[in-house]
Amino acid sequence: MIQTVGDLIDFSLRVSGIVGVGQTPMAEDSYTGLDWLRMIISEWQKKRWLVYVQQEVSVAASTGAQSYTIGPGMDFDCARPAHIAAAYIRIIPGAPPNLVDIPIIVLGSREDYAAISVKTLETIPAYVFYDSGWPTGRLYWWPVPPANMYGLYVTVMSPLPTYTALTDQLNVPPEYYPAMIWSLAIRMQLSYGLPANPGHVAAMREAINTLRQANTQVPELIIPAPLGRIRDDLSLVGKGLGRAFVLDQGAVI
Repeated sequence: MIQTVGDLIDFSLRVSGIVGVGQTPMAEDSYTGLDWLRMIISEWQKKRWLVYVQQEVSVAASTGAQSYTIGPGMDFDCARPAHIAAAYIRIIPGAPPNLVDIPIIVLGSREDYAAISVKTLETIPAYVFYDSGWPTGRLYWWPVPPANMYGLYVTVMSPLPTYTALTDQLNVPPEYYPAMIWSLAIRMQLSYGLPANPGHVAAMREAINTLRQANTQVPELIIPAPLGRIRDDLSLVGKGLGRAFVLDQGAVI
């Protein structure tokens, strides 16, 4: 029964043909498999459809800062994400259980954030830009949320397990096992100078496609309010001081 990282690596070494049935893998082979497994998981971590769950991280109350750090031990305390999936703010003080949350648009690039004319404008936020620096990212909220007026929330991909030893428990849903086994088997074959078995490649693709079907979540399409209007003076992020800032639905300042 496959329960630990070592079990999975042993199984992969056998199906790849590197180790024969009844043979015990050499320690060097097992640790090569561990290195490859870590690299495979790090690649999967960047693909939404290979991560089985997302998590919400937050700052309980805005501080008046223009940006907030995100990463282990930072303002938003989590593993450094590749990108932000969604964001919202919560008006404080609230009246539980009827707390008011307002969705925030996630800007997709530094160029979009750079196009904002008055980056220090301070009022209710409408946008957030994620600067995915290493090892610490930074979230820029615009307009800048005043101190102690809003809770700040973002949705990011939860980290997949980080394996450090052969005795580590796999701790992933069972449907991940075939994808990990066949992906690792093919990488090990290539690293030992063996040709990738077409049958193994087909099995890997089928296993990864199963993960895609299980994990894919397609949000409802929402068209921004300005796209339904025909006006030349509207801009989502205010590319000039003479242009309007559309913050939410019909609200313009």
